[in-house]
Amino acid sequence: MKPSLSAKLLQALSPWHDAPAWRIAFSGGLDSTVLLHLLANTEHLPPLSAIHIHHGLQAAADAWPAHCQSICDALGVPLRVVHVHVRPGASLERAAREARYQAFIEVTGAGEVLLTGQHRDDQAETLLFRLLRGAGVRGLAGMPAQRPLATGYLVRPLLEVSRPELEAYAQVHQLNWIEDPSNADSKFSRNYLRHRVLPILTERWPQAASSLARTAEHLSEAQGLLDELAQQDLQAADQPSPFPWLHLPSLALAPLRELSDARQRNALRHWLTPLTRLPDSDHWASWHSLRDAKGDAQPLWRLADGALHRSGERIWWLPSTWSEFSDASVSWPDPQNPLELPGNGQVKLTGRVPGGPLTIRYRQGGEILAVPGRGRRDLKRLLNENGLPGCVRGRLPLLYQGEQLLGAPSLAGLWPAPSDEWQLHWMPQTCDQGLS
Repeated sequence: MKPSLSAKLLQALSPWHDAPAWRIAFSGGLDSTVLLHLLANTEHLPPLSAIHIHHGLQAAADAWPAHCQSICDALGVPLRVVHVHVRPGASLERAAREARYQAFIEVTGAGEVLLTGQHRDDQAETLLFRLLRGAGVRGLAGMPAQRPLATGYLVRPLLEVSRPELEAYAQVHQLNWIEDPSNADSKFSRNYLRHRVLPILTERWPQAASSLARTAEHLSEAQGLLDELAQQDLQAADQPSPFPWLHLPSLALAPLRELSDARQRNALRHWLTPLTRLPDSDHWASWHSLRDAKGDAQPLWRLADGALHRSGERIWWLPSTWSEFSDASVSWPDPQNPLELPGNGQVKLTGRVPGGPLTIRYRQGGEILAVPGRGRRDLKRLLNENGLPGCVRGRLPLLYQGEQLLGAPSLAGLWPAPSDEWQLHWMPQTCDQGLS
């Protein structure tokens, strides 16, 4: 005897019964309407509420919040309607999804669970869609049944349920739902698969959707094994940085070099996943260029949300915000107090503050610095001696009195402070600790 839809749902949600709250992503369509109705009529659950995202992309959508409100009122479930702005771009589907999930992140509290209504047929579409885009194992694993969402969780409890099962439940309980007109437009890739491709496949192979969803499960398991391998490989590369004050993600390069190319890519994909959208297959040639460059080359690999920088035998992740730094000089009218540097943290002076008008400037080349016990030294040579990553050197604040260079931060003791009477301290924007 097959388990009922309610039994399937409660089984899928059993690990989440101790969550402080459950929130349903309620579009008003068939999937979320059935999900809402099932849970609203189940006792002994965490506090339940619904959230409706209004994208504002079509005139028909203006009536949907009122429909959703009437359904929630009838079921006694609180509803929150959130209006989002969808940025124009090449892919309207993707932009709408990004706006939607950003709203979900903002409303989901610590430990709370956001429930979405994607079902088995959606999973089959996802697998086909990504297969045709040339996705790897991670992409072909489809939609996960659960994943972190900010400080909470996103859970898809209906992935084992087919659309016909949802339709049958809705008919029995005489539910009303919204039919989004855009879902019938085959110019959108997913709609084309749903209305043109999957019906042909199902006509020849009736269990096509079920088989595709099962394949996604197998690939999800394979991805789990690849993640475990990546974690093992990254342990060797996750060596302490020689610059602990520089709180940027980094890895030692030598342990990665010892791996095969495939394991290098696997480890880097795992490491980069929380940092940026991953590059496509053709773009990985840039990794080989960065890896194999000469030690003093300091190459850069630009990715969607930042760049990977190599300095010596270490690679550093630079988020896109790293480039927002301004290298314009900044006057310091009151050196008794810290000075905020645009996009570069702050500096402060301790000890006897030097007199005269002070400014913070950045490297132009040719700077000479007086080093106690060593005389006057070329700043570039000093930086080369201590191996400071090239991506940081241009952000190093230099203290000037008029046109005279007084000193620089002593780089955590890697060279002596410029004066026994005072010291310049730098607290970079990307660091939790100060640098003096």
